[in-house]
Amino acid sequence: MQPSSSRSTYWQGFRDGLPFLFVITPFGLLFGVVGTEAGLNIFETLTFSVVVIAGAAQFTALQLMSEQAPTLIVLASALAVNLRMAMYSASLTPHIGAAPLWQRAMIAYFTVDQSYACSIVAYEENPGWNLRQKVGYFMGTVTPICPMWYVSTLIGAMIGAAIPPELALDFAIPITFIAIIAPGLRTRAHQAAALAAVILSLLFSFMPYNLGVLVAGLGAMITGAQVELWMERRKEAA
Repeated sequence: MQPSSSRSTYWQGFRDGLPFLFVITPFGLLFGVVGTEAGLNIFETLTFSVVVIAGAAQFTALQLMSEQAPTLIVLASALAVNLRMAMYSASLTPHIGAAPLWQRAMIAYFTVDQSYACSIVAYEENPGWNLRQKVGYFMGTVTPICPMWYVSTLIGAMIGAAIPPELALDFAIPITFIAIIAPGLRTRAHQAAALAAVILSLLFSFMPYNLGVLVAGLGAMITGAQVELWMERRKEAA
């Protein structure tokens, strides 16, 4: 049964976002612990999560800061890790780009891997949704996710080293991105970009300050774009 209003799509998005709590919670706890261990106080750690609201970029920046990397390298690396957000925005624009400015500002802030992954799939599966329904769904997905990111970061910062290492909270990081990326590898371009990222990140892992991540990200985007062009030319030729 198709949702008939923005309220019903909101609750559909809320339900679709709930499973991510199983990885967001340990992810946030881990960042809170790592942040305080790196020398940030509780307020600074929580503010980091509220302002940046991008787990992978936060961990990258924190690691480089602890290694006394130059500020420019820290900013460039964090921006490179978060460059995918620009692609997320471009992908969402045809669906919700006509929303009022204040709604687009909220959506821009709350665009994270989980909200994007849920929303873009739902939009493609429900082409008949109007703008209000799409915005309602998006806001529904972030309702359980983002507040829990803040809360778990705060708890992790407060309890710090009291979390036993046996819990191995760092499992949440790879599991989160595997769960997000795997369903999106639908075309050869996506698959080629992912493969290039893996290979290049391994080849350039020797570079200091995680600069290999920048190289891998750039190479992956170039690879994906070239494969996309090759597929279009092949389709035209056929």
